[in-house]
Amino acid sequence: MRDGGVPPEGARGGGQPRPRAGRLARDRPREEGPSAVHRPSRRTLLTAAVTTALVAGCSVPAPGRASPAADPAPGKPFAGGEPRRALLLQIVAHPDDDLYFMNPDAQRLLDAGVPLVSVYVTAGEHTGVNRIKGMPRTPPDRAAYSSARRQGLRQSYAAALSLPLFTPWRREALALGGGRTAERAVLAHGGRRVELVHLDLPMHTPRRYMALPALWEDRGLELSAHRSAGSPVARPGSYDHEGLVAALTGLLRRYRPTVVHTLDPDPDVQPSPEAVRRRDSEQPGHSDHGDHTAAACFAWSALVRWVAEEIRAGAPVPLFAAAAFRGYYNRHWPKNLPPDVLAEKAARLVPYGGDPSWACGNPSGCGDYGVGGDRPLTNRKGWVRSTHRRWPGPGLALAPEPDGRLAAYGVLGLRAVRWRETAPGMWGGPEDLGGGPLAPGLGSAVLPDGRVLLLGVRFAALEGRGGPNRREVVLLEQRSPGGPFLAWRGLGAPDAGADRSRRLGVPVAVAAPDGRVRLYVRNAARGVAERVREPDGGWGPWRALPGDAVVQDGLGVSADAAGRTHVYAAGRESVRHWVDGREAPGALPLSGSTVASAGGGLWFRAPASARLVGPDGGDAGLDGHGVVGAARSAALGTVLLGTDAEGRACVRYGGRLRTRTEGPPAVAAALHAGAGGVTVVGLGPDGRPWSWRP
Repeated sequence: MRDGGVPPEGARGGGQPRPRAGRLARDRPREEGPSAVHRPSRRTLLTAAVTTALVAGCSVPAPGRASPAADPAPGKPFAGGEPRRALLLQIVAHPDDDLYFMNPDAQRLLDAGVPLVSVYVTAGEHTGVNRIKGMPRTPPDRAAYSSARRQGLRQSYAAALSLPLFTPWRREALALGGGRTAERAVLAHGGRRVELVHLDLPMHTPRRYMALPALWEDRGLELSAHRSAGSPVARPGSYDHEGLVAALTGLLRRYRPTVVHTLDPDPDVQPSPEAVRRRDSEQPGHSDHGDHTAAACFAWSALVRWVAEEIRAGAPVPLFAAAAFRGYYNRHWPKNLPPDVLAEKAARLVPYGGDPSWACGNPSGCGDYGVGGDRPLTNRKGWVRSTHRRWPGPGLALAPEPDGRLAAYGVLGLRAVRWRETAPGMWGGPEDLGGGPLAPGLGSAVLPDGRVLLLGVRFAALEGRGGPNRREVVLLEQRSPGGPFLAWRGLGAPDAGADRSRRLGVPVAVAAPDGRVRLYVRNAARGVAERVREPDGGWGPWRALPGDAVVQDGLGVSADAAGRTHVYAAGRESVRHWVDGREAPGALPLSGSTVASAGGGLWFRAPASARLVGPDGGDAGLDGHGVVGAARSAALGTVLLGTDAEGRACVRYGGRLRTRTEGPPAVAAALHAGAGGVTVVGLGPDGRPWSWRP
């Protein structure tokens, strides 16, 4: 993504220490073009000075409008009813973030007929130089470069709809309220539809700080939107922190998506020498571009507000599933896309990159030339070679009810929900269990008496503007098998401090025969932390598992026949393994990403490979990519669940591979192997569950 919008040479971008409000106007060399910052009036400056004196050194104005408080209490109604509808809305920082980080997942939904709306927060104007390989550097023209990048997007999405690259789009101004206007481009073909919405915030301020991270943190900053060459928007307006949250919330309310994709709001801790960090376009101490993180925080803040405002108005909870995708994280770990899937993903970037010789009809350029041709595959950073979800895992938890029917648990509208089978393969509506706002990952364990424990990651605070921003593990415990639940309970985080709490992984748990429940999460140090629930219900302290492991999220946990708990995690050089909290001896192979475990055994895919490897090191017979599930059944043995190269659910057991060829795709899926056979439950893009009994 052209280094993700790195500041100009010598600029203090890439997540450098932000300017404090009121200091942005000091003399400093200005970037070309109109100012991106509204300078305060004399009255504003005097008011700020008085406020500063009164608040004993506070250097920023008082906070603006506070977001509505999330309501974790259960029992809210959910939106639904007929006709069934689905829509994917993506919120990203730069033009091309969706292509690099959210495919092939987004393409699979588009192929299934799900309408797609992509919202680009910044104009992507960067330095204004559209670099052409082997040619002299051209003079900067931010308006033209921004226009060329969105032309590349239109070319890429036209190809995704199986249309000629230069197919005309309908382009128009879209009023957002508050005096703000976005550019919208619309293209439909064969029952499929794509909309591209450009908010056009600038990427840098006149002081050359990165604008979006500053807007997230600073209460007093306001940015004038950038105007791209040829845009139908004459006056895009301006944004402060509140204005951007309000604009994104308005788009969510307008489109009412059933699936939302964002970037990663809480990237990994990533210590790097300063020269390496700058070269790799990462913010200090973390493995992503600062714009990605800020755009994701704004997106999740808007999601929280949308749900809270709907509930406060007496409306049903919006029916949507959310997912966040890693960004520059991809370069730090083994690659996880097999060749066929990688080729398909990279092919989407070729028309985006375009070529200066093309006659696309856009005078400003026919794409982002530094990204065209084979450059996505030859780029040493390798962003295109992986697709990682921030909270990986099945996304659903399954448990049998006392009468033998299944209950499925997941996260909808940032809240925990339960669906119950009304008949085999038929599901009732979602029952709100509250707890929000929750991240998509949901862990579970079934106690020996049949009661269910649900474990999630809660956005305990997400304020920005200098306010708190922290995460915590939360627990929901069932009162009786198949019955109601106790109140939500916080279990904290294994790391002290709000910032380190944000690095929480997806909680996974297993109930041992002795009545203990072992809970595991990836921690800020990129290791694994454990907390144990005793048979009497009391929880012990958090502790880090021993060893020097640096691992990816997506842990595999299971108990063996002797009742011992096995934890597997994909490390930098090999899969790491612990048994009952102690590091196991012996070396294991290297895995590309998430791992699966059942009965104490391990299943994983080697880097950049479709082949699934079993506990004996042999081919498990389930080629594909993405998350793998495993379960043990006394009658069936090991049952495996995966996704093939076309995004279809597959199971393998009894020596046979079975593939689901009909019905809607799944944005999340889980496996149950019991006395009644094998059941796969998926959450469709319309927010409703489906069952498949192969």
